Amino acid sequence: MSLGKRLGHERTTRNWSQKIVAEKIGITNTVLSNYERDYRDPDTETLTRLADLYEVSVDYLLGRTTNTSSELVNEDKAFFMSKIATEFPDIDLMFKDMESLTAEQMEEVYDYIKYKVSKNK
Repeated sequence: MSLGKRLGHERTTRNWSQKIVAEKIGITNTVLSNYERDYRDPDTETLTRLADLYEVSVDYLLGRTTNTSSELVNEDKAFFMSKIATEFPDIDLMFKDMESLTAEQMEEVYDYIKYKVSKNK
């Protein structure tokens, strides 16, 4: 299945219009239509926003895996939450809203905390 077909499939399974998806990720519905019809490919940033919106991995959208990967994304999030909680138990208290972060954002938080802690040693 092509990237465009996967994008269209994810959108239609949620009963979302192209206009709604386009507004959510900051593009026009014409551009989204071109992606879904395989006339154009999204840039990396747009592809990432689409994957985050649909709660799937970029690998799934690109056809590199058939697993929609919401499980993998959740595993990544759980991994980084666990790392933060284990390595920085006091800092974990500051992040009551960590569940709402993407796995990528959690990795950035983890890397930043690790960097800041190492600078203070």
